[in-house]
Amino acid sequence: MTEVGEVLFMRIVVHGQQAFGKAVLEALIKRGEDVVAAYVAPEKPGQKADPLKEAALAAKLPIYQPASYRKPEVWEEFRALKPDLQVMAFVTLFVPEDFLNIPTHGSIQYHPSLLPAYRGPSAINWPIIKGETETGLSIFWPDNGLDTGDVLIQKKTPISGTDTLGSVYFDRLFPKGVEAMLEAVDLVKAGKAPRIKQDDSKATYEGRCGPDNAHIDWGRPWQEIDRVIRGCNPAPGAWSTLDGKTLKIFEAKPMPAKDPKGIAGKMGEIVAVEADGITVVCADGRFKVLRVQADGPKLAAGEWAKAAGLATGARLT
Repeated sequence: MTEVGEVLFMRIVVHGQQAFGKAVLEALIKRGEDVVAAYVAPEKPGQKADPLKEAALAAKLPIYQPASYRKPEVWEEFRALKPDLQVMAFVTLFVPEDFLNIPTHGSIQYHPSLLPAYRGPSAINWPIIKGETETGLSIFWPDNGLDTGDVLIQKKTPISGTDTLGSVYFDRLFPKGVEAMLEAVDLVKAGKAPRIKQDDSKATYEGRCGPDNAHIDWGRPWQEIDRVIRGCNPAPGAWSTLDGKTLKIFEAKPMPAKDPKGIAGKMGEIVAVEADGITVVCADGRFKVLRVQADGPKLAAGEWAKAAGLATGARLT
């Protein structure tokens, strides 16, 4: 790290993948940071180049894609870059402390929850599914644990009753995360970056939110079903089966029952098929299902139902 007047220049390495990694790299370059290399997750055979890799190529940066960060030769390659700070923007491979501590000022990492709550790989899905009214992001100093390092910055955002995984991430946690990364870099450069210990007594950990977690049980209360649908939109996608085939449901409007007629049917029964969607019975009301995906692309539920020749009385399970 060199000092010119009152401006500090750090040799920064960006480590990450996908659109968020690309956005962080481009934001750092745009404001004139000395980014010296990019570390990117290796592509699988036949997979197109990662967006971060494409951005690094466009910026004419050296690119490194080790399959493992446990090897001393990988550490030596990193050390040769003489990094001052590693900025980790969506890293999924395990990176040991031997590698993390190579830069003069260590490594900082983005995580889309208010640590120590919701450690783990699906930190945006679970707060929605569990009915939280607030979530956020953390920039932290990673260590050998899973999302256990000291916190540098946190930003909060509310979760509304209509928010989805997509709206929380793309509308707020993504752009706020890029801004927080820049703020964190500034604090490190100024020598003012805090290291706030996480309170392990308040820690929670959830595993990956996958298809098994996304199955809709129509015998459950409408609030639970609603949160599963929103918390799994767009991934992994809430689902039911119809005649043994999977039907993913991405958007549905809850219709809580006000009297017995507000249920009137078997759990999962389709009681109305209309141009604007299909109506399905649940434990304490109904849902107007609005957007689905069967074998092909996502479609308006009414359009799909018409093409499939769907009739009332069919049942989702």
